[in-house]
Amino acid sequence: MSAKNNSSRQKRYIFGPVPSRRLGLSLGVDIVPFKVCPLDCVYCQLGRTTTATIQRQEYVPINDVLEELKSRLSEGINPDYISLSGSGEPTLNISIAKLISGIKKITKIPVAILTNGVLFNDPDVRRQCLEADVVLPSLDAADEKTFSKINRPYPGISIENVISGLEAFRKEFKNQVWLEIFIVESFNTSPEQLANIRSGIKRIKPDKVQINTAVRPTADINIEKVDYKRLKEIASQLGENCEIVADYEYSRKGEHVSGNEEKILTTLSRRPCSLEDICASLGLHRNEAEKYLAILIQGGLIEKSQKDGAVFFKVR
Repeated sequence: MSAKNNSSRQKRYIFGPVPSRRLGLSLGVDIVPFKVCPLDCVYCQLGRTTTATIQRQEYVPINDVLEELKSRLSEGINPDYISLSGSGEPTLNISIAKLISGIKKITKIPVAILTNGVLFNDPDVRRQCLEADVVLPSLDAADEKTFSKINRPYPGISIENVISGLEAFRKEFKNQVWLEIFIVESFNTSPEQLANIRSGIKRIKPDKVQINTAVRPTADINIEKVDYKRLKEIASQLGENCEIVADYEYSRKGEHVSGNEEKILTTLSRRPCSLEDICASLGLHRNEAEKYLAILIQGGLIEKSQKDGAVFFKVR
């Protein structure tokens, strides 16, 4: 194995930098195993949740994460944010405060936490996230029925606890809160549902409200993206400081393919591969591979198929 391949395989927690509509150039830090999450959202681009839990623990060794981050930054990259995100819900890691503190000793690059926000009713979770520069929670519903339908929460999680937790965090947190609303037609788009979400926004008082929709493959196959004009109408109903962050450019990709997308196409031209095959052969993190695969699917260059319950990608 070459030194380069060996290096890529040793990198287990850091991915990117990858372009993000919300954060510019984002260097990802993955601190929870794949699809360990309190929610099982119908629109998740990573697929169905495999381990639903609210159990907090140190899922990965934080010192190892910091060493890998230090090594990655020494390569001269300059992302806009270091983002605690990745394969699962980052606030499930009980050492998230230690990680944020460690990052700030290494670099001045701001730290972002991408979270579903459901654990913020726990005062300890709120305290551990106070040193972040921006926290990006989600609120896709503000009534119990819609919350259950779109987010499929772990038993015992109520939407009132989610909203009250974020409301409490907003009062304690001195930096930026950017609230994401993921719009799914026929799930959370009725006038009553949008009015409920607006009420939730008023309680949380985020600095920004960011409207998103499904432009990549989703956990449930019947989820379709909402068009831009409709999103603008919804944004106007949800109040001030709303912006649309759905990346419709994914739908137009295909003519110009380069870099890792080209490598994936070359690999798939030889034989169909699973996501795990692609990650292993190209040394990519799951989130990076998912992003490139989404571009290629939306561009009509590859397609997904299933065999014996497993998902494979192949050239069209």
